[in-house]
Amino acid sequence: MQKWHLALAPLAALTVYLLAQSIAGFSHAPAWTLATTVWVAWWWITEALPLPASSLLPFVLLPLGAVTPLNEVSSALGNPIIWLFMAAFMLAKAVELSGVHRRLALTLVHSIGNGHGKRMLFAFMLATALLSMWISNTAAVLALLPVALALADACDDAHFQRALLLGLAYSASIGGVATLVGTPPNLIFASVYEASIGSPFGFTEWFAIGLPLVVVSLPIMAWWLARKVSTNIELHIDTPGPMQSAEKRVLLVFGIVVALWITRTTPFGGWAAWTGFTYLGDASIAIAGVIAMFIIRDNRGKQLLTWTQASQIPWGILLLFAGGIALAQGFISSGLSVLIGDALSGLRGLPIWLLVFCLTISVSFLTEVTSNTATATLLMPIMAAAAVALEVPPALLMIPATIACSSAFCMPVATPPNSIVFSSERITVKEMAREGLVLNVLLAVITTAVVMLLVA
Repeated sequence: MQKWHLALAPLAALTVYLLAQSIAGFSHAPAWTLATTVWVAWWWITEALPLPASSLLPFVLLPLGAVTPLNEVSSALGNPIIWLFMAAFMLAKAVELSGVHRRLALTLVHSIGNGHGKRMLFAFMLATALLSMWISNTAAVLALLPVALALADACDDAHFQRALLLGLAYSASIGGVATLVGTPPNLIFASVYEASIGSPFGFTEWFAIGLPLVVVSLPIMAWWLARKVSTNIELHIDTPGPMQSAEKRVLLVFGIVVALWITRTTPFGGWAAWTGFTYLGDASIAIAGVIAMFIIRDNRGKQLLTWTQASQIPWGILLLFAGGIALAQGFISSGLSVLIGDALSGLRGLPIWLLVFCLTISVSFLTEVTSNTATATLLMPIMAAAAVALEVPPALLMIPATIACSSAFCMPVATPPNSIVFSSERITVKEMAREGLVLNVLLAVITTAVVMLLVA
């Protein structure tokens, strides 16, 4: 079937190009950009090629169609967001190698979860969400899954077993929403926002929206999953042993990086304004942290991070980011953004809260069957164009669509955490879909409320 998709995508792109000119009246540049988007999207959605390989298409097709010069479209590979995520990946790799993330999570679970089934569930979800803010959601789930399975085996309450495993997966997905580096769709939003609007959307700005959403969502999700869990369950978890020197030093470096991210522009202009170091950005801080990891050694003389370890990050996701940024540049250069905006201007009469809710719920169900990263890459330029046409702040449409890409709770294939938990063979598709359907809707409501309060 993949061979068919390899051939069908360019044919579909050619058809769209001809129809856009003959029926819609598009000029060459926007028609070519739309055709390029169709080709790339087809391969992304069907995974006819690996996502990173498909992401290279815009770097060939946009200059080929004389939409964007090569020197401009290739600048997407040097975008600061690419550097930020690359450095964040490497920092997360050092954290994972030290094991400090698992220690912190288990300490938190021990502190607030021991002795009570529902409290244990919430402690696990809180610990997983906190980890997922800084490392990949996959790594967060893998770190705690063995402990969760052991607890599930120690308890004969089927409702608790199901709630604990689903809570582990769902909290990893929603936890990544809190920070700009927590999950790929967040950084895709930031990169396309800057390319489309011309101004950056930094770590602090996202944190001020993402963290409140997680703070509101997590207890509600835990309440829903724990509604049938018995209050009589007695469970205990031991604390880890003494912290090793590598863990302490990795935690120190990572803590300094996070503190510098949060205080760079706030309060009162942040340390960047106070010191005059206004040329430094979030990516600069992350890269400095990575360099520190390479330099600092533990008490046995071992580096906190080696290049062999750092080079194991998912480089393909960086290419996917770059391809999305290149497409966004093509949307603007060709005028396709304006045409899409004009086509969507008829939605101007809808109440904005209803528009945001419909957008959020639609994207959350769309990403149940598509890659959340590819979905975000495709939607962000369209959301930016729609916002201009509707005369609303671009973030008002782009942010809920981004959050919705991380709010897929129904299907095992929707996200890696869902897949990992499902692979334990303790959860059925029916059980995941039944619980996830309600949470998809709840998260759409919460996202709409938070965005209308903090962005509108």
